[in-house]
Amino acid sequence: MSDLTSPEPEGNELAFESALRPKSLDEFVGQHKIRKQLSLLLDAAKLQGRTSDHILLAGPPGLGKTTLAMIVAHESGHPLRLTSGPTIQHAGDLAAVLSSLAPGEILFIDEIHRMARPAEEMLYLAMEDFRVDVMVGKGPGATSIPLELAPFTLVGATTRSGMLPNPLRDRFGFTAHLEFYSNDELAQVIARAANRLAIEISAEAVDEIAMRSRGTPRIANRLLRRVRDFALVAGIQQISVKEAKAALVLYEVDELGLDRLDRAILVLLTERFKGKPVGLSTLAVAVGEEQDTIESVVEPFLVRLGLILRTPRGRQASELAYRHLGIPAPQPEA
Repeated sequence: MSDLTSPEPEGNELAFESALRPKSLDEFVGQHKIRKQLSLLLDAAKLQGRTSDHILLAGPPGLGKTTLAMIVAHESGHPLRLTSGPTIQHAGDLAAVLSSLAPGEILFIDEIHRMARPAEEMLYLAMEDFRVDVMVGKGPGATSIPLELAPFTLVGATTRSGMLPNPLRDRFGFTAHLEFYSNDELAQVIARAANRLAIEISAEAVDEIAMRSRGTPRIANRLLRRVRDFALVAGIQQISVKEAKAALVLYEVDELGLDRLDRAILVLLTERFKGKPVGLSTLAVAVGEEQDTIESVVEPFLVRLGLILRTPRGRQASELAYRHLGIPAPQPEA
């Protein structure tokens, strides 16, 4: 019999998610078109005995960009070097990383749109000619020394592809735009994770978690863990839909997948501002959250569900939002 108390990977949520990452394109659930395109790209590079074209993975957080980068490295048979845009604030930082790459190595830069501009400009030449120009000295005596690089493949990930300058975007040979997952795909993700963690859970409970996971595998795995914890404390060996619902209610995740922050924004738009347009900065201050979090994480989901509308004057609650909250919509002025 499966045991809910069996130890999970050591460490925190990152270790948990890492243990559940698929290791190949065949294991990866969802994103069917992108998987076929990546497979073709990598197979062609192998047949020609060259490094793969540079790859840009764009899409909301939690859809599998980092996992796909790891799979690219695994399937190409080359090591993976991970870094992130915010840590590369000077051209020298990037030059140090690039010059230490082994031939064929995969360089993954997460949140690549947050790189500093000088490093970004150095990357143009590195991606195109596998070369960087390093400045030595200062002032009139400064000289530029060309530094040859080993051929490498850059995999960039971004949640804000519109912030990437055109010269950088154009240097990627392949750009993949990851889409939100369907409930059926999320159910496959949850069932696979439950199997790997030896969790006994009914198909109905899996579907319930999938329905509330916002189309995002990372959230699906996180909710599965919370439901597992609820069952563990309650002494339940097999999780039914009843336990799944009770756990999700406890953690304030409703049937649409809305959490506390989502509902706080909807309540502000419907009750405090009475359906009038509200600016993003005003919303952020009112709910005590970073503006970037609302714009990149919360808002896309609420817009996709049709709960809020983006207008030139600001964000407005839709009729669906009033219906979901059980609040009468304001009547149009005569």
